Amino acid sequence: MQNPLDCTQKKILVRMPNWLGDAVMATPVLEDLKRSYPNAKVTALSSDVIATLLQGNPYVDEAITFSRKGALKSKETKRITELLSSSSYDFGILLTGSFSSAWQLYRAKIPSRIGYPGHFRKALLTEPVPYADNYEKEHLVISYKKLLAPLDISLSDTSPHIYISKDEQKSAQKLLESHDISSDHTIIGINPGAAYGSAKCWPKERFRELTERLLKNTTIRVLYFGEQSSKPLIDDICRGLPLRVVNLVGKTNLRELFALINSCTLIITNDSGPMHVAAALKKDLVAIFGSTNDIKTGPYGIGRVIHHHVPCSPCYLRSCPIDFRCMTSISVDEVIQQIPFL
Repeated sequence: MQNPLDCTQKKILVRMPNWLGDAVMATPVLEDLKRSYPNAKVTALSSDVIATLLQGNPYVDEAITFSRKGALKSKETKRITELLSSSSYDFGILLTGSFSSAWQLYRAKIPSRIGYPGHFRKALLTEPVPYADNYEKEHLVISYKKLLAPLDISLSDTSPHIYISKDEQKSAQKLLESHDISSDHTIIGINPGAAYGSAKCWPKERFRELTERLLKNTTIRVLYFGEQSSKPLIDDICRGLPLRVVNLVGKTNLRELFALINSCTLIITNDSGPMHVAAALKKDLVAIFGSTNDIKTGPYGIGRVIHHHVPCSPCYLRSCPIDFRCMTSISVDEVIQQIPFL
């Protein structure tokens, strides 16, 4: 590959990951690109959900957004491919691993296409980046950064980051005040769900017991977060608990969730998108792992992980086909012991 960018302005397309947590872990790529080549125009191509995550990011010059809803998928794919074809991008960086995303950049005739060669994509890439020998033992943040090697960008120490406006933070404070929560309280946010599946979730009975024990400290207020799909789970956990526990499931949009997480003293969470959001916001956190790999996708550079490395973990299954030993072996006492102010 010839000198990639020199000092001239080039157009770089970054295809962002589809999952919230993965996209959070990919944000250092945007920063490293812009810091290394400030004259380049960096465009983030992502789903509408991930575009919401990137709001306020100073390292993104342009956002192209698509919907992942099934009924619109074929039309959206055609629209985006035509848009990319007409936009004269010089480079396309694939932070996704799918064949379809590489095929889209190939069909759009972006002249330089960078990505990992898995899923039969090698022929679609002009710059396939080989997987590291220790790929499963290096953090995904590092794996994403290594995709910048063809652009002569060395590994940096940048970390994931989310940008929250002052107005968003003020709105979060008003919401907390409406529940009689002030800056004098210790606010613990709990995320008991995970979009990928139940195998990533500590049992709800443990979350309930944990909450009851937290409430013994009268300065503590507990916020429960979750998507609408986790409403039955969180409703069960919170049922009958005092008003010092606030059930916010399905009551916030994504940006409001970010601001509320930023207002917390501590986050307790399964391996999930909100876990990575909390880490990117540099919040203290306790992360509970079971079916997934905390070395690869644990909170980056912050927090404490509880993971019992039983023989079948990590399995990466959506639901446990046996006795769920990776999660049931984690006690409430273990989580309590990881909370420094108790």
